Amino acid sequence: MNSKNKTKVSLVTTQINNTLLVKLPPRLTVIEAVSFREFFQGWIQDPSLTKIILDFGQTTIIDSSGLGSLISNHKSAQAKNIQLVFWSIHPQVKLAFSLVGLEQIFDIEPNTEAILPTTTSKIERRPPLTHPSVRSPIKRFIDIVGAIIGLGITAVIFVPLAIAIKLDSPGPVLFSQIRCGWMGRRFRIWKFRSMVTNAESLKATIHNQVSGAFFKNEHDPRITRVGRFLRKTSLDELPQFWNVLIGDMSLVGTRPPTPDELEQYEVANWQRLDVRPGLSGEWQVNGRSKIRNFEDVIELDLRYQSNWSLTYDLQLILKTIIFVFNKNSGAV
Repeated sequence: MNSKNKTKVSLVTTQINNTLLVKLPPRLTVIEAVSFREFFQGWIQDPSLTKIILDFGQTTIIDSSGLGSLISNHKSAQAKNIQLVFWSIHPQVKLAFSLVGLEQIFDIEPNTEAILPTTTSKIERRPPLTHPSVRSPIKRFIDIVGAIIGLGITAVIFVPLAIAIKLDSPGPVLFSQIRCGWMGRRFRIWKFRSMVTNAESLKATIHNQVSGAFFKNEHDPRITRVGRFLRKTSLDELPQFWNVLIGDMSLVGTRPPTPDELEQYEVANWQRLDVRPGLSGEWQVNGRSKIRNFEDVIELDLRYQSNWSLTYDLQLILKTIIFVFNKNSGAV
């Protein structure tokens, strides 16, 4: 993990009786979010505390790590029966909340908004702080073109694959699952079904061969015979071109985690959600079958964010094509 995340950020607090008022900093990004999480764990140990107010009056910039710290702290407060209240939500922060549905979960007290400058209307249209790849219209254009081509290929081979899947294992041809994308926003991912229909209920009985917040078993008994072929050739992922077309995913990005994986994230791990998830990416073309530690996934994801450019995306797409045709390739 990047050493800069170890920097300690101070927070201004005021306690009146059983209520703690916390003035959050102008930025709530990974550095501030890690410190905020650490402080919060200390505050809730006070048995006399019944309410914490988070004052966002100065906070105008937030990223996925900031959202992660708020979600984590919200759950910690609930576990301690401490009321967590949000004050003075800036339009840009409110927009970030709305993208992932947090405005319906958090207790945002009305009529506490700070007085904003006359350019508020412009600020409201500004997206939350995020990676430049998310804001790139050219990358989005490449995604749309690639998705259309990919869906065309999917349409051509859909019938023979559907027949093979049906003959091998009773059940639907397609499999869908809720995943977490940019800023933690949930979406439904689509794949050709490569497991038995009750795979999700059997997951708890399967040994996880990797450490950290993701799951993998090389000899997973839930995978069907046709499913092993689909995963070996990455054909199971073809329906995800639909996710790319509608903007939930990109051709190149990070692996989208499941909600239960996200539950295990440390605040700093949320950095990987600063970009859209991708069909391919650094970790997919750099030995995805060999990775056994979640920190290695994080390192590859952050390397992608640091090195990102349109040329770099095209290089990874080319590597992906080569990787798929390599006999040693394998899917997640």
